Amino acid sequence: MSDYLWTFNEMVEAMNGRPVGSFPAGVTGISIDSRTGAPGDAFFAIRGDTFDGHSFVSIALAAGASTAVISEAKLAALGHVTGSLVVVDDVLEGLVALGRASRARSSAQIAAITGSVGKTSTKAMLAAALSAGGTVHASPASFNNHWGVPLSLARMPLATDFGVFEIGMNHAGEIAPLVGMVRPHVGIVTTIAPVHLEYFDSVEDIARAKAEIFLGIEPGGAAILNRDNPHFDLLAALAREAGVERIVGFGEHPDANARLEAMDLKAESSGILATIFGHEVTCEIGAPGRHVIQNSLAVLAAVELMGGDLDAAAQALGHLSAPKGRGSRHILDLGGGGATLIDESYNANPASMRAAIALLGQAAPSGGRRIAVLGEMLELGDEAAAMHADLAEPLVEAGVEAVYLAGPMMEALWEALPDSRRGAIAATSAELEPLVAEALGPGDVVMVKGSNASRMGPLVESLKARFEAGPTDAGDRQGQEIA
Repeated sequence: MSDYLWTFNEMVEAMNGRPVGSFPAGVTGISIDSRTGAPGDAFFAIRGDTFDGHSFVSIALAAGASTAVISEAKLAALGHVTGSLVVVDDVLEGLVALGRASRARSSAQIAAITGSVGKTSTKAMLAAALSAGGTVHASPASFNNHWGVPLSLARMPLATDFGVFEIGMNHAGEIAPLVGMVRPHVGIVTTIAPVHLEYFDSVEDIARAKAEIFLGIEPGGAAILNRDNPHFDLLAALAREAGVERIVGFGEHPDANARLEAMDLKAESSGILATIFGHEVTCEIGAPGRHVIQNSLAVLAAVELMGGDLDAAAQALGHLSAPKGRGSRHILDLGGGGATLIDESYNANPASMRAAIALLGQAAPSGGRRIAVLGEMLELGDEAAAMHADLAEPLVEAGVEAVYLAGPMMEALWEALPDSRRGAIAATSAELEPLVAEALGPGDVVMVKGSNASRMGPLVESLKARFEAGPTDAGDRQGQEIA
């Protein structure tokens, strides 16, 4: 078997490219960033929002890239370049063509995942579960858009048993072309929630946009849907309309094919008893939260449908841990004792915010308080103020004693909170951080969450640096992260 991801001739032919300069035997990887590329990669000079990859072609080749893929329009401007080039009409379209060729040559069972929340964590869970029964290729991080999906496909080795891909969207019409490249045997919709409402008239319209994933499901394939979500019937109807032959429900609903029978919610893990297509499964999941349990049911259903080892998959879920920004835990050294920091700072919407608040509610402070530090949620349209204010009730129900808020839109939540729960509010996360730091005491459990633009991640890093944070035992556990 070849050590190359692609032979040079295969790659050129797939993209209908024109080779210029030297001809390497093949490439061992695909890169779009000269800073992170590895020797032997093919560097694709994609034009982004800020930078044009053509400006870094010479750097990539000097760092050991086997070849660079460039556009015909940029060839003359590059001047003399030492090394191998593949010239195409459009670099991104070349990457799309290579991604399609990768899917065409693959005999792997393929899953595609979308949904309003939980896409990346479910993808990581499914990859870990399937790895117990074969070789898995999964898209990294949140590579779920017009360049992330073809890049992930193009990187899939020929000798892959299972492929797992995440597909995202902000607007209607964005999923259809992406799932057309992936052509999954199984399509998962984690849930439908009010996310990106700025671009939609209703949550039902969001469901219809997410349902575009059904358009690419292979003949004989299945759609795995959240049976507890109020939009299940609509999604199931749209799946049938798209020609999907099998509809699978997961959740606590009595008609769910992957049904939760019992659960044990713990501070840093979760235990479940489930019935998966009539097969009883008991497992411990190495990450906490009811939302994690819910999505694990979809994962176990997908494993069964894709021909994986269900029992081994259930065991594999015990080795998962939450990564940075998605539930990782750290101990802050306050001198007289420690406080636990739960880092949920990677993005936020009403559904994920409520899940994080519930997670904080599961925590058992050792003589301290539950503290929520929250940044704004973006892209909520006309309902933004109401959706921020609506977080007051779950915060109270979760037993959160102090709430610290950053950003103008959080004024609505501040006004809705009981006086006894108000910690402080500031215009920015940078202004809020010292107020949070001053308030922390030994035994406290503090959870931080907000949309990426609210910059709650830097607040987390500042608290960790200020108090010399170390990982909790769970955070330090060796295992695969739920990203």
